[in-house]
Amino acid sequence: MKNERSDLTEGPLLKNIILYTIPIVLTGVLQLLFNAADLVVVGRYCGSVTVGAVSNTGPVINLLVNMFIGLSVGAGVTVAHGIGAGRSDDIHRTVHTAIPTAVICGAVISAVGILCARQILTLMGTPPAALHLSTIYMQIYFAGMIPNALYNFGAAILRAAGDTKSPLYFLTAAGIINVVLNLFFVIALNMSVAGVALATSISQTFSAVLIIRALMRRNDDCRLDLRKIRIYSRQLGRMIQIGVPAGIQGALFSISNIIIQSSVNSFGDIAMSGNGAAQNIEGFVYISMNSVSQTALNFAGQNHGAGKYDRLRKIMQVCIGLVFTTGLTLGLIAYAFSRQLLSIYITDSEEAIRYGITRITYICIPYFLCGLMDVATGLLRGIGCSLLPMIVTVAGVVGMRIAWIFTIFRMEAYHTLKSLYLSYTISWSATFLIEIIIFIVLLRKMSRNQTAPQTTQTT
Repeated sequence: MKNERSDLTEGPLLKNIILYTIPIVLTGVLQLLFNAADLVVVGRYCGSVTVGAVSNTGPVINLLVNMFIGLSVGAGVTVAHGIGAGRSDDIHRTVHTAIPTAVICGAVISAVGILCARQILTLMGTPPAALHLSTIYMQIYFAGMIPNALYNFGAAILRAAGDTKSPLYFLTAAGIINVVLNLFFVIALNMSVAGVALATSISQTFSAVLIIRALMRRNDDCRLDLRKIRIYSRQLGRMIQIGVPAGIQGALFSISNIIIQSSVNSFGDIAMSGNGAAQNIEGFVYISMNSVSQTALNFAGQNHGAGKYDRLRKIMQVCIGLVFTTGLTLGLIAYAFSRQLLSIYITDSEEAIRYGITRITYICIPYFLCGLMDVATGLLRGIGCSLLPMIVTVAGVVGMRIAWIFTIFRMEAYHTLKSLYLSYTISWSATFLIEIIIFIVLLRKMSRNQTAPQTTQTT
């Protein structure tokens, strides 16, 4: 098999970053299209309440999934450092530690999700009309967590090696299966939300099989040999050191979103439906920006491993400029066509569409701020600093949003969805500024430490 491994420490940055990012964007867009297919199918054939029921599960799913997503980030960064530094044994051990770790994480989260779905959704204040449907969707979705974890860990390893195309190909194949099964289960078998959840789980299993097969067929240090799978303590420790703070950050981030979702739910099931459809639309903007942050992470990882700190500064500048342009452009497009886009999801409620337009107005236009924050986080994780961005994000995003909800949002004059959505913009701005300052300070410190021995030696 021809490997798509790339050296991210050489060559023109702008061109290479764009070429590296495009397949990640397309992969993320495909993932969102699968989710959109779920919503469109149930929305058109089962009504707007089912749209709210499916979208309502998103924050809860993200809360539980973000822990193993964080560990997969740790695996990817460890592989990238090993590639940059030329440490073959470290790469081999990380790959063979990542796969059993993914299986364990997937099994644990699957059990928690299935057993606790209804209780969590009840605590969120899910409207009675949607509670049963949301519970069914979540339980079936979480039954497929092991394949989900395997795909995410495998994709992180491939991207760290510079291969962003294979995950795109695998997800394309899985996506076709997902759409076909969606239509079959919902229209032919009348399975409603259970059908779209089952289609998602089956397609995720298919993509996991493809990505494990790709790792097994590689002929470089990232090759997976099932007979050599075991957990190496040093590599697991490194993955945990980077991944657990990332996972906790994502989980706490999701907790704030759950609280916000609960606040949205208090406005009723129509508001929940409009909010859910708008979230799916803005997801396409977000994934495009987040793809730049994944690029920043892997470029920073390889260059940090190679000790090329001057190049790290240029990576920061290119990624910030790219995510700003991408986020602002796509955000304005989403706003300009908000009604037409929402009408794809919601066909039976003008009021729900109005709620969706409100969210797009207050979230999508300033969404580039979220992209800037994510790039700063990716740069920090890429150089192996994961604890600081976790602390900053918890304080700047989670803490600020929760404080906003329990203070300003509770005031009668500001108890509106517009006021609720403003908390996003403020938290993104503050967190980005702090994180980018931390990255610049750490970069200067690393550069000084790199040049100090050379000065001593020549004196």
